[in-house]
Amino acid sequence: MRGATVVALICVSLLGGCATPDLGPTPAELKARWEAQNVYPQNYKADLIAFLRTYLNDPTHVHGAAVTQPVLKDVGQGPRYIVCLRYNARDMDGKYAGPKEGAAVYVSAKLDRFIDTKLVARDMCKDAVYAPFPELGNLTR
Repeated sequence: MRGATVVALICVSLLGGCATPDLGPTPAELKARWEAQNVYPQNYKADLIAFLRTYLNDPTHVHGAAVTQPVLKDVGQGPRYIVCLRYNARDMDGKYAGPKEGAAVYVSAKLDRFIDTKLVARDMCKDAVYAPFPELGNLTR
């Protein structure tokens, strides 16, 4: 019996080694994953147009549209490509609501989220260099 007990203890200890908890990725691996998603968004204007067509109450005849080139900016956990946008769109009553500013955040070259909170967008876009964005003014429903 003593031999069987030794064999059983060896088997239990071997199986116990397989049951160690997975500690997950290291901080370096997490950083590498984050940075791997920072791909320059080549089609950022098309992504914005597609998004704004559904986002705006009335996407037609947008005035004063301007956009920036994508730039890497810190978004809290690390850098992401950000595109800043200014526009004046009509509200639900058909009246122009006044100039607005927003920041589009891109992950893996795709539009991930649009930040239109006034203070946050203003802070993210404070140093932005805008260029006319006539494509936005030509949207249809």
